[in-house]
Amino acid sequence: MKLKLQQLLFGALLTAFFPVSLFSQMFAYVTNYYDNSVSVLDTSTNMVVATIGVGIGPWGIAITPDGSRAYVANFSSNDVSVVNTSGNTVVATIAVGPYPAGVAITPDGTRVYVTNWGDYAPSSLSVIDTSSNTVVATVAVGIYPRSVAITPDGRRAYLLCSGSPNLTVVDTASNSVVATVNLSAWELALAPDGTRAYLTGSPNLLVVDTTNNTVISMVDLGSDLYGVAINPAGTRAFVTHYQSNNLSVVDTASASVVSTVDVGSGAYEVAVTPDGTRAYVTHFYSNSVSVVDTLNNTLVAEVAIGNEPLGVAITPLVPFSAFSAKLDVYAATPTTPANFSLNAAFTLGAGSKGINPATQPVTLQVGTYEVTIPAGSFRANKKGVFTYSGTLGGVSLQAHIGPTRANAYRLQVTATGASIGTAANPVTVKLNIGANAGLTSATAVFH
Repeated sequence: MKLKLQQLLFGALLTAFFPVSLFSQMFAYVTNYYDNSVSVLDTSTNMVVATIGVGIGPWGIAITPDGSRAYVANFSSNDVSVVNTSGNTVVATIAVGPYPAGVAITPDGTRVYVTNWGDYAPSSLSVIDTSSNTVVATVAVGIYPRSVAITPDGRRAYLLCSGSPNLTVVDTASNSVVATVNLSAWELALAPDGTRAYLTGSPNLLVVDTTNNTVISMVDLGSDLYGVAINPAGTRAFVTHYQSNNLSVVDTASASVVSTVDVGSGAYEVAVTPDGTRAYVTHFYSNSVSVVDTLNNTLVAEVAIGNEPLGVAITPLVPFSAFSAKLDVYAATPTTPANFSLNAAFTLGAGSKGINPATQPVTLQVGTYEVTIPAGSFRANKKGVFTYSGTLGGVSLQAHIGPTRANAYRLQVTATGASIGTAANPVTVKLNIGANAGLTSATAVFH
């Protein structure tokens, strides 16, 4: 009886601090063109957890910065479905121009830009106010606009008009075209800092300097380029090849190919998880999604999905509202390896759905040292503290995560055999737990 009571109390404690229904994960939302649906994949398990009926011929999709809504362009019903991601239900349908294809959302989440392919002409860009889910502006653009992206400062929308062909730049304050560049390409993605646009042409990946909208380099990737995505660090471009069934991985600093991954037939769109560890590739021929481990550029999963999956978007990370760290760094000696001890405190941000270290991957970066402790590695003790003890990449790790108050936690890590790559302050510390993340600088004590 005493043991059962302890178990019940322990369960109640865990539920109080880590409510099961609210554990935060990243989800990939995939449009299925011929099924008129969106599939939802849990990225921790790569399993389909929901299927949402939307309009006819869903193609492009984007998720608001707070992760609460997904906007889906329905190519054949000339509208946009608004999905509440907490319940995975359609909460609004917005009429837009003919044949909507691409979707992008401003960083503040107030506006959605939708490219309307049109019937040759006229083609346009619809601007949706997310507070009312109504179209507040329509911008005339070139022929057959498809891909669209918004700069990190929210001031410009970049879109490709494949029928013109040109790259069009729209001022989002006035919703007017401010520049066009004559070039032929299919898809585009912007660097995280907004200084570069990456466009898939044939046979080249075109790199555009967004300060003057000129092509500054071209990377020859061969034929049949289509989708492109940039990792959060801005160091890699991922490019799909829809006929040769490959994913090219390009180093953005050297503008060179560093890896080619065979991902299967009809590789179309690609999206990278906010923590940068996975790339999700849709396949319209094989009705599947490939999952690529971006740390070693290997195919790790193939997920059966709906009929002709096209677009893919991934829910964002929720930043911590507070994050601080104390760090002690010990240099290697003749008898002991380099090691460090980290004590950190963090508070979950607004919009977070909680954490569960027992079921979520935990990624830690200290200086140049980075490690991901796989989901399922942490174990909870009777006090509700989650502990990991093990060796990863030759480094012996002891890690503890425990609640200090509602939505606030403490992290303690000892890493033996780890070098942080610097002996100077400040030292960058990053932490990702599920869909929650933080970045801070620590003033280390070097021993």
